[in-house]
Amino acid sequence: MHQLLLLRHAKSSHKDKSLIDFDRPLSKRGRKDSVRIGDWLKDQGLMPELIISSPAKRAQQTVKRIQNSLGIDPGAIQWEDCVYDASVRTLLKTLSEVPEETGIVMLVGHHEGLESMILRMSRWSDIPADPKLIPTAAVAHLEIDGPWSDIRKCKASLKSITRPRNLTRDAKVCA
Repeated sequence: MHQLLLLRHAKSSHKDKSLIDFDRPLSKRGRKDSVRIGDWLKDQGLMPELIISSPAKRAQQTVKRIQNSLGIDPGAIQWEDCVYDASVRTLLKTLSEVPEETGIVMLVGHHEGLESMILRMSRWSDIPADPKLIPTAAVAHLEIDGPWSDIRKCKASLKSITRPRNLTRDAKVCA
């Protein structure tokens, strides 16, 4: 059984109005939340063997904090242009190319694609009644019933959705 961690990038800053969406950095809260989620993943033993991420600045900064928390080799990270603002169809195609021997994959992306993916792959009874299914820096943990190559046809068990606000507040902010 494969495991998929869907991580929405942490909270971005809107201070610099001259920046295009792709170039927005993390806010102070985003920096803190990404460390908090990374520490939680480590505590849970959820160590991705592969991270596939949007190359948007806020996603890259989120991944680098997660990488530091988990001690993941930079070679295990793939920056994929197609993940930026991607549809669920694009995300599933990307995941279908993951090598079968990869047990845990983390996909780091953006709101609509990740939320649509959770809704499409999960059993309705697993989905929490929350208007914000996957807020910034939240991670959804799914178990996939089948090979990566058939992920477009697979159902998944939604094990959890973990939000930074539900975790302890003592994580350090990393610059």
